[in-house]
This record gives sequence, C-alpha cells and structure tokens, in this order.
Amino acid sequence: MTPRKPVVLQMGPLGLCGVDEAGRGPLAGPVMAAAVMLDPAQPIDGLRDSKKLSAAARERLADEIRLRAVAWCVAEASVAEIDRLNILQATLLAMQRAVAGLQTPPDDVWVDGNRCPDWAWRSQAVVKGDDKVAAIAAASILAKTVRDQFMCRLHEDYPAYGFARHMGYGTAVHLAALKAHGACPQHRRSFAPVKLVLDQAVLF
Repeated sequence: MTPRKPVVLQMGPLGLCGVDEAGRGPLAGPVMAAAVMLDPAQPIDGLRDSKKLSAAARERLADEIRLRAVAWCVAEASVAEIDRLNILQATLLAMQRAVAGLQTPPDDVWVDGNRCPDWAWRSQAVVKGDDKVAAIAAASILAKTVRDQFMCRLHEDYPAYGFARHMGYGTAVHLAALKAHGACPQHRRSFAPVKLVLDQAVLF
C-alpha cells in the first residue's frame, strides 16, 4: 500500500493574511470569519480545510495557530445582521471585521471562495483556498472551532434543539425540534425552513 503523501499548502508572500468563514449554511447562530497571518519561517504541520479534519485535530491546530501566528482575529456577524443584510453581505461584513481586528496590518489578503469584500486591502479570492493556502486553512480552522464553541454554549441555553450535535445546520433532528418548539432568538428568521415554521405558527 502506497503511503499517503503529506498535504503541503502554499505559504504565500510575507505579510499575507488568509481569510475564511464558518457558518454560512446553518439555520441558527452567527456567521464567523477569521483572519490569520502566518510566519513563513514557522510552518505549522497538518493545516488543511477544517472540514477535512477531526474535531480533536481542529482544536489542537487552533491552539497552535494562536500560539505561532504573526497575527490572528476572529469576528462575527450576528443573526440580526444576517436577517437584515442577507447571509452573503453578513459574511463579507464578518470578514471585514476580522481583517480590521488584526494587530499587524497585512500587505495582501487572500480570501477563500470567489468573492472579496469591498475593502482597502490588496486582495484576491482563491477558490478552494482552504485546501491550497496555509493561511486560509488556518483561518478556516479558527473560524470553525470558535463557531462550534459558540454553538455548544448555545446548546446549554436551548438544549431542545440539539445545537451541540449539528451546530445549527438543518438536519432532520434540528428541523423536527424547530417544528416542535418553534424558533429561539438565535434562529435565522430570513432562512426558509425557519420562516416556514414561523409562518405556520401564525396560521395556527
């Protein structure tokens, strides 16, 4: 059996900031964005798209990123902002907040996906960047772990929905709980499954 080759991600230029988000798709909770600047002289082994890592690996790498990054920041856009602006604009807002919160200003900002916010930084979008560029992968890990921690705390306040299991995504368990209990304050009322439940509640 041929051993799997280690994943080697592009470091990018000195002064590069990688940006990624977590939580665009769920029915509840904020959308998080992270901005990370790495030191090319101190590469972090194991970085890759957060969705391809176990929860334990993400937590371990998140600690290492915080310890060894040149600068990092995690920011959010709230459920109220998501409902007011729409999820795309709220995601771009969270990204702006994350980069603005860096203690070290970046020279370049590379954003996962196909769109960058309208901001003053020199930037480019990188499709599937969280599996190509180390700083973007690091950002995806920080955004995912911080959001998961938020949803686990939310589970303590609203245990009926099972947030600690599905992190707010529209699983069958979540949809059943939503129908049984209605929406909590952290549900995105502009999202169709939540809106449908609320509309039905008004009818009956």
